[in-house]
Formats: sequence, structure tokens, C-alpha cells
Amino acid sequence: MIENVVIIGAGNLATQLALAMVEKEIRVKQIYSRKIESARELAEKVNASFTNELAQLTSDADLYVIAVKDSAIQEVLENLNLDESRLIVHTAGSVPMNILEGFTNTYGVFYPLQTFSKNRKVDFADIPICIEANHPSSFLKLEKLGAKLSSSVNQINSEERRTLHLAAVFTNNFVNHFYSIGAEILQDKKLDFDLLKPLIRETAAKVQTLQPFDAQTGPAKRNDQSIINAQLKMLHNKPEFQKIYSFATESIFQLQQKHKHDLL
Repeated sequence: MIENVVIIGAGNLATQLALAMVEKEIRVKQIYSRKIESARELAEKVNASFTNELAQLTSDADLYVIAVKDSAIQEVLENLNLDESRLIVHTAGSVPMNILEGFTNTYGVFYPLQTFSKNRKVDFADIPICIEANHPSSFLKLEKLGAKLSSSVNQINSEERRTLHLAAVFTNNFVNHFYSIGAEILQDKKLDFDLLKPLIRETAAKVQTLQPFDAQTGPAKRNDQSIINAQLKMLHNKPEFQKIYSFATESIFQLQQKHKHDLL
């Protein structure tokens, strides 16, 4: 049974995970961050102690959650001074579970598949939580913890999780970058990004009931060269956007052609 947790990290995911745990009456005992101000800020929100020294981590928590950037996980592990029986997990999408091997006898991964921001509260209820563990007893503990937070708890191994993370980069990070490009194009003409928000909502809503391929619309799908060429000319002063437009248009068209060929 996991009743109290130490969160190692105070960034976007760490913040929202800590808040969600406290909301479900799971005690967050301590927050660690390299920046003491960040540790203090999150600790005050969840009524926990805080530190910027890994050597000062409390030694009696049921779970230690490493929620730092991927490149910092190894350094954190090398500076932990915990009993080998302590359950330690990381929250990274593309880091294999076995990075934890040798630092503790009980370890795993607790990966909430969602985009997080510090100051935007999220409802964990329908966030898929992907878990993996090196031992059945540890898996059961993580599964029960996940079930307190979410209705979607999934056993996902490291290779599957890497694939999920890659797909998430396309469907979230890249899509959000396209929002930024759209916002800049509008800003150049003093148009409000809010005008696009109903379109964004409907695009997201359609893939709840349709396959993404079936939801595709636009000039690239239709191969409407007159519109495509006109829009490329509109981007003449933004060659980097022209490249992205051309590449995305060609990718959409090729996927349409592939689908037609597969149906023959």
C-alpha cells in the first residue's frame, strides 16, 4: 500500500502529479528540486517538507517518484542514498525502466500520458497512466495508486511506452507548434487567434469518433494545387514556414494515395 510519497522534481508533471495525489488523500511527504525556490513553492501547495539536497531526502516514504527531465534521471539516481528496498519510479516516456536497475531492488515506471503545465490544473480521472515494474508486488502497488488517480491504468512495457511517447510528440508537441505558426501568421495581419479556437475544438472532437485519416480535410487532401500554390506564395517572406507547409502537404497527399492504393 502506497500512503506517502516523495516527489523528486518540481516541474510541470511533478506539480500536477503532487496536486492530484493530495486531492486523493495520498500524502506527499517531501518535494525535492535543485532550485530551493521551486521546491518550496510546490511544497507549500501540498503541505510537504522540501529540500534541494538529495542526501536530505526522507528515508521512510512508500514511493519515490523521479519526475525530472530525462537527461537528469541518471544523475539523480547516482546521488540517492536510500535503502535498497525502497520503491522508486520514474515518469519518463522514452527512458527504459532498467535505468533504475542497481539502485534499488524494487522499481518501475509511472507515466501519465498527458501534456502538463504548472499553472493549469488537469483532471487525472481520464488520463492514461502507463505502469511497469520489475516485480509483481511492485506492479500491484503502482496499479492501486494509479487507480486512485485515474480510470485508465495500463500495463505498458518500456518499448511500448517509447512508441506511445513518439506518437505523443506528433499529436501534441508538433500540433501545438503548428498552433504557434498559425498564431504568428494571424498576428502579422493583426487577426485574433481566438478565431481559430472553434476549429481547433472541432478538430479534436472529430477524432473522438472518427479515425484521424477519415477526419482529414483541406487542400492537401483534395490536391487543390491552385490553393496550395497561392498559400505558398503568401508565405514568401517566411521560407521556414514554406518548407513546413510543403512537407506537410506532400505527407498528407502521399498518405491519401497510399490509402487509395491499399483499397485497390
